[in-house]
Amino acid sequence: MASLTARRDQDGNVIGWQAHVRKRGFPTQTKTCRTKKEAEAWAAVIESEMTRGVWRDRSEAEGTTLRDAMARYALEVIPAKKGARQEVLRAKDWQARPLAQMFMASIRGKDVAAAIKNMESEAKGPNTIRLHLALLSHLFTVARTEWGMETLVNPVELVRRPRLPQSRERRLIGDEESLLLDACRKVNPELAAIVTVAIETAMRQGEILGMTWDNVTVTQKQRQIFLPDTKNGTARWVPLSCKAVEVLQGLPRRMDGRVWGYTLTGVRRSWSRALAHAGIEGLHFHDLRHEATSRLFEKGFNPMEVSTITGHKTLQVLKRYTHLKAEDLAKRLG
Repeated sequence: MASLTARRDQDGNVIGWQAHVRKRGFPTQTKTCRTKKEAEAWAAVIESEMTRGVWRDRSEAEGTTLRDAMARYALEVIPAKKGARQEVLRAKDWQARPLAQMFMASIRGKDVAAAIKNMESEAKGPNTIRLHLALLSHLFTVARTEWGMETLVNPVELVRRPRLPQSRERRLIGDEESLLLDACRKVNPELAAIVTVAIETAMRQGEILGMTWDNVTVTQKQRQIFLPDTKNGTARWVPLSCKAVEVLQGLPRRMDGRVWGYTLTGVRRSWSRALAHAGIEGLHFHDLRHEATSRLFEKGFNPMEVSTITGHKTLQVLKRYTHLKAEDLAKRLG
């Protein structure tokens, strides 16, 4: 049966009501409410659920704040995730928000929607916000399935995520490729080699810079690069064109086994200088992946073959990176 106890301040004024539900076969449930009516309603629900055999322990979810849950998530879950460093920063961002003071069980969709609006007012982009929401959503999933908070409802599933901007369609046009490579050679010959490999292989910038000679195979039977660590966590083999092989064979061998001496920061700086020298505007290094992927289709490779080379998981994602030229498609039509 349920019992209610008034909670009073030092002057004897009632400041809340504590409800206790005791039923044989179940652990005692206690909750403090602001009013007696709220306490009675809560106790009635708990008693009804116990009688019907559908009761689930809410104490963990009702007694754990988002801040505490996020701290546990950062300790137990994030270290095993790819991109853990960025995930830690997102977790800290959530912990710094007013939402973090709320108990997990009390967070509703409207609370997450308010957090989204705050992020938008902070000039966070749609993709950044979506990554934050993905982290929060996974936290609720882990808490529900592994931490004994089975009664939780994932509030992220109840809100609309910001729409991503239309995918970029920037490709090399006219003589931009030759201008770009000439400018790269003036900045640093190694940069020109990196750009050529990017265009020939559709590899990501990080994948290229992480290459080691141990994973490069160039023989009469095989021309390929093994990528043990990729963005989506799946290792893959990337075939090499004759031009890519020529570039790699012309490189000096480093003592540390790495193919390139460049760092990510170094490439960014040199890339900006090369674009300025070439007089090219609005071109990102990642656009070379779009260019390379589109060229693979233009050469006649089918989607399955292209995805094997590029590492794209789904056709929908692959489509975002593919921008075929209408004039080339017209030639194939005859």
